[in-house]
Amino acid sequence: MLLEGVPGVAKTLLAKTLARLIDAEFGRIQFTADLMPSDVVGTEVFEINKGSFYLKRGPIFTNIVLADEINRAPAKTQSALLEAMEERQVTIEGQRHTLPPPFMVLATQNPVEYEGTYPLPEAQLDRFLFKVLVGYPPAAQEQEILRRYHAGFDAHDIDAAGIQPVVQIADLPAIQAEIRGVTVEEGIFAYITQIAQASRQSQDLILGASPRASIASLLAAKTYAALQGRSYVTPDDVKHIILPIYRHRIILRPEAEIEGLDADAVLRRIVAGVQAPR
Repeated sequence: MLLEGVPGVAKTLLAKTLARLIDAEFGRIQFTADLMPSDVVGTEVFEINKGSFYLKRGPIFTNIVLADEINRAPAKTQSALLEAMEERQVTIEGQRHTLPPPFMVLATQNPVEYEGTYPLPEAQLDRFLFKVLVGYPPAAQEQEILRRYHAGFDAHDIDAAGIQPVVQIADLPAIQAEIRGVTVEEGIFAYITQIAQASRQSQDLILGASPRASIASLLAAKTYAALQGRSYVTPDDVKHIILPIYRHRIILRPEAEIEGLDADAVLRRIVAGVQAPR
């Protein structure tokens, strides 16, 4: 998941809280201009006493990795995540090392400040399941934040906040199996495909969605249906997840940007033009 928002809207706290809720190991990598790929995945280190090499594992060997300000690092360092995000493994000195399940990358970036940043390449963006826009909280919620801070809440101390796991890691395979069993009618397959095809034919876009986006749409729609207590997917489930699935996988034409359109506006136009199955 790619979390985009200005500083101070609790993106890091969100990642730490998610890890605690599923009782998972959490690791944080601060991406900077001088960060190297070996700083992320690890490297072989020679041990003089034993006269042999051993693997010094990088911070990516955990369950939930927070890639903080991912666009602060150059492309060669960003690319260190590609294999991990897609195949749940890393290759070091020609040796394959499997990452501990479950494995998930949460990356953050600032949508405003671009000085000293490196845009993420399309190949990496396509590997993120969601791009979630983290905006400012409503006034009532921000006031509640102040109350909790005044009462002693410390966002850096999850233990003191009393957050307890709601599910254990050992239970996740069974939950995933339930989601795989959600019923999908043929019309839903066609609907997801037609939305993807429409994005590739849109006059507002230079780049449409990939087949990976269609697979992500199906998985997310099945998961959302299960969260709603249903064992089947509806067209509304697909519509509900399209924006976070697609917004980082498409590239707008300059003409569309001149019209004042953004990715979400174009996507709403595309979905509106595809007839939903009955």
